[in-house]
Order: sequence, then C-alpha cells, then structure tokens
Amino acid sequence: MIDKVFPKIHEEGYKFLIIAVLTTVVLYFVSGFLSFLSLVLTIWVYYFFRDPDRVSIDDNNYLVSPADGIVLDVSETSGPSELNLENRKFKKISIFMNVFDCHVNRSPCTGIVSEILYKPGKFFNASLDKSSKENERNYYNIKNSLGEDIIVVQIAGLIARRIVTEVDKNQELKQGSKIGMIRFGSRVDIYYENYNPLVKINQKTVAGETLLARK
Repeated sequence: MIDKVFPKIHEEGYKFLIIAVLTTVVLYFVSGFLSFLSLVLTIWVYYFFRDPDRVSIDDNNYLVSPADGIVLDVSETSGPSELNLENRKFKKISIFMNVFDCHVNRSPCTGIVSEILYKPGKFFNASLDKSSKENERNYYNIKNSLGEDIIVVQIAGLIARRIVTEVDKNQELKQGSKIGMIRFGSRVDIYYENYNPLVKINQKTVAGETLLARK
C-alpha cells in the first residue's frame, strides 16, 4: 500500500525533486502563497518521475504497451524510413503521455535491440500526427524471439526536451523491461507486423501490462 502512495522514482527525477524542495523551503520565508504553489509543483515532480514496478505477461504471442497514456491512433502504414523500412507495411499504435502519466517506457516484447537511432527534430504537440515525423525522436528496433521487427519510437512533445535511453544496441530485453523515458509530456509509437490489435482509440494503457496486440 505504501508503494502505491509513495512509489519509487526514476533516477532522472532526483535533481528536479531536490531543486523543487529547496525552492519550496526558500519561498516559505518569502511568501506563504508562493511556497504553497511550489509545494504543489514539488508533489507533481515527484509523481511525474514515479517508476512503479510492472508485471508483464511474458508471452511473445502478445505485445504489451510501451507507455502509460491514451491510444491516439491504430492504423496501417509504411515502416519508418529512418530505419529503411518504408517499403514494408506495418500496423502502428500511437500512445500519448500527458504530464500526469508515468513516463517510463518499456519493451513490448522479449527480444534483442538490433538498432537504436536518434533523430533530432522539432517540438510540436505530441498529440498531433505530424509529431511522429517532425519531432525529436528515438527509434528502437527490437527483434523478438521469432526474428520479427518490433519498432518503438519515443517522440518528444511540446515541452519535452530530453529523451533518455537506458538500453544499448545488442542488449537482450525481457518483455516489460525499461528502455528509457521522456521529459515532460510526449508520445510513443509502436510498429509491428503479424499481430492483431487489441486496443482502440481513446483507450487507457499501462506500460508493460496492457495487451496491445496478439498473434
């Protein structure tokens, strides 16, 4: 129960939390109202960087969600040209993370990271379709146990200014294991073949646990 109320936080959050706490203390001696606002901001920073444990199905017949958020799009499209996959047809699911969602991203399957590609770009609102092609983003090509390409794309949003990568090329991943996070408010796209989607637009997802698609 304590872990639900006070979850552990991601290491990326410690410096922001320390700054927020110190600011609140200083403002306490200046203005009660400003210190209250700073306290609210401190609580938000803590929960933004929360890093709760998640339990995945551990079955590559399914793809689990790489992100907490809301499903924006379920469609068929060409693969990312940045990975030279534009001549193959993929299904794509896009998930929008607002500033209140947990921003730790996870692997949708068990597999090996065959490629990681960072692409600089703009910072449009991540809920817009054009953000998938124009915003700053990071691509992961994860080869699942069947040798299939599962592509996860972290996309920075309107106020996000850093994509954090926690895995390396050729690293083995378990389904639901952490691959990174994005600060602050963003989107994750997942491209896949040979699976049928299980989610619909506006559905809430939980990273590492919600079943997105199945064989």
